[in-house]
Amino acid sequence: MPRYQAAWTLVLAGMLALSGCKLVKTEDEQKQAAAGAFNPDKMVADIWDAKVVPFLQERAGTFQEVSALAAENLDAAAEKYGHKEKQGNAPWTFAARIDGVIVAEETKSRAGYVDVDVDGDRKADVRVAIGPAIRGTAIRDSLKFVNFNEFKNQIEWAQYGKSFNTHVNGLLLEKLPRENLTGKTIKALGAYPLPAKGQLPLFVPVTITVGG
Repeated sequence: MPRYQAAWTLVLAGMLALSGCKLVKTEDEQKQAAAGAFNPDKMVADIWDAKVVPFLQERAGTFQEVSALAAENLDAAAEKYGHKEKQGNAPWTFAARIDGVIVAEETKSRAGYVDVDVDGDRKADVRVAIGPAIRGTAIRDSLKFVNFNEFKNQIEWAQYGKSFNTHVNGLLLEKLPRENLTGKTIKALGAYPLPAKGQLPLFVPVTITVGG
């Protein structure tokens, strides 16, 4: 075989061998990729005690104050207690404190809740989510220091909102009693989106005490 043909045969063999190989990341590269991966549960846990709860503690008014001002002057209530993202058409979400008595309960559904009277007339004024499933993203949407533009896309933004619900359920709500709640007192700090007319506000707590 001529020398140039032998050389070409070796090159071709090498190319065929490489085509069957997979490039495997080194252990360091894998660790770097994992460290940089989107992890909304960790993001929420990292800011919960340092930022989320203190922000709502400072921002919140009593539910009576917040709801009354929102009914009278929505702009003023939004300025004092509310927040919403500039993008989209989400409603205002308000920070509030609840101190009242449970007048009804739903604990059979995964999206459990209690209805609470805060003004002593024995009628429900607000519905408090007690999980394990929580509808909406009220906690995320009440925070001025989180921003949609910091996320890659709508999917990540939605996952981030869900992680707040997952965190509060694991931290607080799954420890709550689930029977004979009606008649018990309840105190909570949290947030709720402005409800549609005629509907109870759906309040999601970040701190909560039932009974006692």
